[in-house]
Amino acid sequence: MASSTYRHRDMKTALCVLSAFAVLGVNGLPDFSVTDATISPPGEKECSAYYYAPVGNAVASFPTIWQPATIMPSDTNAQAKWESIKQYIPDIAPKGNTDGNFDGVVYPADDPDCWWTATKCVTPKAQGIPADIAIMPEPRTLGYGFDDGPNCTHNAFYDYLKSQNQKATMFFIGSNVMNWPLEAQRAITDGHEVCVHTWSHHYLTAMESEDVFAELYYTSSHQACGWSHTNMLQGKECLQPLDRNVPHLADAFLSSNRFYQPPFGDIDDRVRAIANALGLRTVLWKYDSDDWQVGTPTSPTATPQDIDANYQRMIDDAQKGAFDTAGTIILAHELNDFTMQEAIKFYPKLKAAFAHIVPIAVGLNITHPYVEGNTTFPTFEQYITGSMTLSTNFTIANNSVLSTSSSSSPSPTQSEKKSGSIRTLESSNASHLLLALAVFAAAAATL
Repeated sequence: MASSTYRHRDMKTALCVLSAFAVLGVNGLPDFSVTDATISPPGEKECSAYYYAPVGNAVASFPTIWQPATIMPSDTNAQAKWESIKQYIPDIAPKGNTDGNFDGVVYPADDPDCWWTATKCVTPKAQGIPADIAIMPEPRTLGYGFDDGPNCTHNAFYDYLKSQNQKATMFFIGSNVMNWPLEAQRAITDGHEVCVHTWSHHYLTAMESEDVFAELYYTSSHQACGWSHTNMLQGKECLQPLDRNVPHLADAFLSSNRFYQPPFGDIDDRVRAIANALGLRTVLWKYDSDDWQVGTPTSPTATPQDIDANYQRMIDDAQKGAFDTAGTIILAHELNDFTMQEAIKFYPKLKAAFAHIVPIAVGLNITHPYVEGNTTFPTFEQYITGSMTLSTNFTIANNSVLSTSSSSSPSPTQSEKKSGSIRTLESSNASHLLLALAVFAAAAATL
């Protein structure tokens, strides 16, 4: 197989790396505690480097950021998990290299591996693996998601989504979360669904099976330094790894999230089987905005007008009735100012073309999108009729329950419309979240 169709997409991984500024263990940078995640330090600007101790203190327990992941030599939990599942993984050889070069790959025309990169196959050939999610089952519905975050310039974009009462699914790269942990926290506290986009953003079918496992495990199980949904709201990203011996965790999937999206859509039945063993369901797409291409050396001819045309193609199809039976999913990115401004520009047109724009979990009518089960999303019917409140219950040390919620206000105040700094959480119930974080900070101090 010639690589020209795919190899140009290597640059998107490079852009992800360049868009992140490592904040791990840097002396002389501002040091933010749990409650700092919810405030705006005076004079603080977007993308200012900062040191977040919970992440910096645990970085040695995780793979090198932006490098293809491997199981850490001292991580006996990961080693044991891999040993328990590897016998169930199909014997499919890796393809090409992790930068997307498939030169010399000879792949059968009958697509025995359900290799999406070659054939756009979404129904696995191997037994026992669920089909990929590439559409929304509800008519005239758009599954709204963004890859490659968190990005340190995303406040204006998140503010816009909030002003529109719109939740989305954010597919976060583990290395980005390590670089920008508080930006990841904003997505959670704003009520967006957070899902997995691997550790280092490389082509998964090129990796050895154990390394595919590591790419997903370190971004979903520990949630990139322990950033499970619950821990993120607590501001406890790296205080301790998930305890595999706690009964309720031992009986559940190791991953906090239920969904992941493979970089470049590069997946086959071997990768699916590994993800499935970690409790992760594959999410793909039917429409690709290609928004990441503008301004990249490998796509020098890509223009903003090209991206406009990609969005418009889906809108035209919607207006022609293509989604009157079942909806669709588009691939877009929280990668840089252009990709996010493009999303803002087209949002009114998408609203006009589709009856409903929803996060992936809502579109699938999944009300508990995280394995822990303590977070409740609205049903599809509740969401489309205006109930967009996400609620979370935490059980604290004395077994009492503290409830928090993140909701969209129909009429945001003027202050809520302002773009905050990277640590501003402009939700209408910010005081409740501050209280929750303060309670859990105190609880964490007693551990």
